[in-house]
Amino acid sequence: MQFPAYTRMGASLMVGAIPACNKNNTLNPQALHQTSQALRVLWVTRIFPNRIEPLACPFQRQQLAALSRQCEVEVLAAIPYYPGAGLLGERTRPARLCAVPDRDEIDGIPVSHPRAPYLPGAGKLLAAVNAPLYLGGLLPEVPRLRGRFDVVMGAFLYPDACAAAALARLLGLPYAVKGHGTDVNVVAQWPSVKPLVRAALRRAAAAFGVSRPMVDTLVEMGAPAERTALVMNGVNRSVFFPQDKLEARRALGLPERGRVITFVGTLAAHKGVRELLASLDDVASAAGEPTCLVMVGDGPERHALEEEAARRTEAAGKLVIPGPRPLEEVARYMAAGDVVTLPSHAEGTPNVILEALASGRPVVATRVGGIPDVIENGRTGLLVPPEDVPALSAALIDALTRTWDEQEIAAAAPPSWDESAARLRAHLERAVFGDSLALAA
Repeated sequence: MQFPAYTRMGASLMVGAIPACNKNNTLNPQALHQTSQALRVLWVTRIFPNRIEPLACPFQRQQLAALSRQCEVEVLAAIPYYPGAGLLGERTRPARLCAVPDRDEIDGIPVSHPRAPYLPGAGKLLAAVNAPLYLGGLLPEVPRLRGRFDVVMGAFLYPDACAAAALARLLGLPYAVKGHGTDVNVVAQWPSVKPLVRAALRRAAAAFGVSRPMVDTLVEMGAPAERTALVMNGVNRSVFFPQDKLEARRALGLPERGRVITFVGTLAAHKGVRELLASLDDVASAAGEPTCLVMVGDGPERHALEEEAARRTEAAGKLVIPGPRPLEEVARYMAAGDVVTLPSHAEGTPNVILEALASGRPVVATRVGGIPDVIENGRTGLLVPPEDVPALSAALIDALTRTWDEQEIAAAAPPSWDESAARLRAHLERAVFGDSLALAA
């Protein structure tokens, strides 16, 4: 497979052929943007909404909408492609994404969609190849980007942060990175990827985790402790708030009687969807009334789940797969539920849980990542070990039979997106302009 020459150049940048700004990855004084003006952030991400996938990564869309109200933001959201992808019609994601425009605007934020070549089906051993290919797709943007920003932000640990690190070198800028969940706990641990991630973390002007365990992991992987901070995601409280359960069920066409369990997330094995489905028989039997499991989202397990939904009887527990939905509708599905569940194998601090709390719904989730930091066991939800079907079944049965105080649960939800963005902005300003702008503890 032949890729353009600039993608091969990307590989050399990944191993440090271009010198960094300076040894501390901070700008020289003459390159600093004046602090009296808005910070200018170049946000590098492989996952962002576009014309073909408008519902992609809703938490990042909300985060950047809030950040753009406090500083200048431009998004560099690469589109994956491989030679000949456009010849496959609508059969593959890269083929569908060929229709995404090169330039766009989302929520008032300018978004560029350079094409980044990738190796389809690259497993753990070859995953490292996609980072330099990804960077190679960004290189044609460099002349346009020079002199326009103060900091480059890698939105996920891999491949975003690795590509952002090399791009920042070319632009003479500091860079920051953020870890969320699977990107840190799974992908960054692959043998072919780990050295690249460690190198990016060591040179970062700032690193952010969405939970305290995530911050600890980033430091263990090489991020300087003094430049690593907790920046939790926020919640859009104009969308997620306690709503009438019966009205929500009627609006969605869900059963008005009986119990409803809501799952929102990627329909993938690592999100615990198989364990959740395995628990449904026991939960429905114990409930003694009609029980419905609603699984909102998309992913590799969706087709199998839809087939299972067609086979299930009401006595065994109804299964509803509405697919990915807009935020306002997600909020309604949460309101329709008696309980929200997320039995993931590993996590950061998932926004689904934060949004469930803001909606006043108890959460049954696994005791992983930052989840124990936000769920008070017995007051706002119940925690179980990961990959433990009997424990998950028992917790769901318990949660469905308890009386919960939805206002107390809603009061435990985290700050707004504007507050989260303010914290992120303050840390980025410190990374760019120095300790004089340090965030108060």
